[in-house]
Amino acid sequence: MGHVKILVTTPIPAPGMDILAAAGEVEVLAVDHAGLKERCASGEYSVVVSQLRDRFDAELLESARITGISNYAVGYDNIDVAAAAARGITVANTPGVLTDSTADIALLLILSTARRAIEADHFVRSGAFVGWEPELMLGTDVSGRVLGLAGFGRIARATARRALGFGMTVKFCPRPPGDREVDDAELGEFAGRVAHVSWDELVATSDFLSLHVPLTESTYHLVDADTFRAMKNSAILINTARGPIVDEAELVTALRERVIAGAGLDVYEREPVLAPGLAGLPNTVLLPHVGSATVSVRSEMARLCAENAAAMASGLRPLHPVDP
Repeated sequence: MGHVKILVTTPIPAPGMDILAAAGEVEVLAVDHAGLKERCASGEYSVVVSQLRDRFDAELLESARITGISNYAVGYDNIDVAAAAARGITVANTPGVLTDSTADIALLLILSTARRAIEADHFVRSGAFVGWEPELMLGTDVSGRVLGLAGFGRIARATARRALGFGMTVKFCPRPPGDREVDDAELGEFAGRVAHVSWDELVATSDFLSLHVPLTESTYHLVDADTFRAMKNSAILINTARGPIVDEAELVTALRERVIAGAGLDVYEREPVLAPGLAGLPNTVLLPHVGSATVSVRSEMARLCAENAAAMASGLRPLHPVDP
């Protein structure tokens, strides 16, 4: 299979590169997006192993002469899947392996924003801490507060499980801004323990509003200026999903003007660029997209990604195809 060439835009962790090397000749891209388009159009490569920052839009795919794209991620909003399918290009992803790690980050953001952990850490490191005081770094409670989950897929459910353990009241809207029926059989362990509400009610009643929806046309800027005005002034926004679900410029305004109390973010609208003013706000916790960043999870993602690529390079259907 030495004639099969696999283009890797960024090296992936072990055992990924070894699996790819066994499937064909591997070349690591060392050029920018324009170079990616050129390589995909060259006819030299069978499969591309991509990252979220690699944009496979309709224009790139129109000239692409590849058979598959294996995305090193669960999400695939960086790829125009319909345009790929129209060109006979299969797209694959790495679902199911980062559920717990991302839910851990959601809970971390809930706790650290509520209890002002980053502010407090800076306070101590700066030498400002001179002893216990009755009103020093007062935060907000987590136990007994309402967690609103936008979406109720695997990561949202794992977050709900953790939140219930902290004594939170959990509400969810399964498909915001719309809705759908969810019966007790589908809820399983959560039947009778979580409340299904409309998007408007979720926004208005949540103390912590946590986003767990894919980025689609209907969820782009799902959380905007109107949403912030409808939220409690004491509410905190949590986003571990995708940055463009939130209108980040409006978020900065809402935080600055105390329309809402705070935000914990692991993703950004124009990642890695932040909206002007966001980094200077004290009522935020800002993480560098580390939802899946544990050694074991990234290794398993790499294995799935490489096996998807190897299958496509051999003309087989990948383990985890994304259907348009």
